[in-house]
Amino acid sequence: MARIETPRPIRGTQDIFGDEQRRFARVLEAFDHVRRLFAFQRVDLPVFEDTQVFARSIGETTDVVSKEMYTFEDRGGDSLTLRPEFTAGVCRAYLTQGWQHYTPLKLVTSGPLFRYERPQKGRYRQFHQIDAEVIGAAEPAADVELLAFADQLLHELGIADGVTLQLNTLGDAETRDAWRTALVAHFERHRGELSEDSLVRLDKNPMRILDSKDPRDRPIADAAPDIDAHLTSEAGAFFEKVTKGLDAAGVKWTRNGRLVRGLDYYRHTAFEFVTDRLGAQGTVLAGGRYDGLIESLGGPATPGVGWAAGIERLAMLLEARQSEVPDIALIPVGEEAERKALGFAAGLRSCGVAVEMAYRGNLKKRLARANSAGAHYAIIVGEDELKSEMATVKCLATGQQGRVAFHQLDENIFALTDARWKMRGINQLPALKDFMSVAEPSGSDAG
Repeated sequence: MARIETPRPIRGTQDIFGDEQRRFARVLEAFDHVRRLFAFQRVDLPVFEDTQVFARSIGETTDVVSKEMYTFEDRGGDSLTLRPEFTAGVCRAYLTQGWQHYTPLKLVTSGPLFRYERPQKGRYRQFHQIDAEVIGAAEPAADVELLAFADQLLHELGIADGVTLQLNTLGDAETRDAWRTALVAHFERHRGELSEDSLVRLDKNPMRILDSKDPRDRPIADAAPDIDAHLTSEAGAFFEKVTKGLDAAGVKWTRNGRLVRGLDYYRHTAFEFVTDRLGAQGTVLAGGRYDGLIESLGGPATPGVGWAAGIERLAMLLEARQSEVPDIALIPVGEEAERKALGFAAGLRSCGVAVEMAYRGNLKKRLARANSAGAHYAIIVGEDELKSEMATVKCLATGQQGRVAFHQLDENIFALTDARWKMRGINQLPALKDFMSVAEPSGSDAG
């Protein structure tokens, strides 16, 4: 019989397990905690949308739309796309679900995104992000709050050291038009020296040349005119309010005059949190103000600002996390004991006690597995325990053991595993004298 070949995982995808999964979960846990502190609501969105949601919002000429989106035609002939980012879907929901009367609307979401690009460190074709948006707030205070949210999240995760907030202004529409004209004039003078990609950008998206990594472009980009010379007084005042707000909130920042967003609907604040701990691709969180985006989706003029961060990249900055350990390892010996132990497990779990059922191997092997799993206590139920209706409880840290009546097991083990007393010797527990004999149990080889 021919051997059946096991399918391989798709390139650019990952199976998240063990320490990697624990760090991944820690990012989501911290994100949910901080979003509650900032009074943001959670929203969950479809994984796929009408292709136009992304084509209009991200831009037909961008690499994401032209090269990286996973787009397919469904059986009804509609063009659908797996979401490559969150903001467009959030804005679509804002319009189609009638959320306008909630403004200003403060939302977060998270989950998988999809882009067909070359996999590299911390970047995948199916990747995961956390995302925060404020829709309907034109005030600089919304930008400050989002940046303070991001900064507090990095501190909550313990990775703020070595991460720098880079900040720039893209001005208002008048500013952008004037700056774009000056940039085009500058780059046209150097057309013969630009890379092929930058020549394409010169016609379609000249601001993107400023962040080109091609060594042929860097001297030209570095010599390009700054936006500050073209800032209107209104745009300058907006940026000043953002920077003063950050100072008041204790959020450290640095100016990066070359930080840009190429699409026309971006306005005012643009920012990135950057580290040198992830190699050349050092951005861990980025965003900006997109006051023209909802109009591109057919809605009324509506201000918005938001950011997104890759969960994988944030998780890479975290220290390894201790695996989750059970409070109790239940070790039944024999079929009748197994049935009894199932009832004990249900009762303990209902009290909030984490229970591992050790049901394979002899008693010695089960105790060894309970030790290796990090369990604090083992509860042994065998023939002698069934006869006496008293379970054997063993502290795996000290080796001490005693007996607990079956009918008292739930309440007493709950007291034993109270968070204040975990990892302490069994003789140190105040509740011990009330319910447990220090004598060795008779008839059970507890190891």
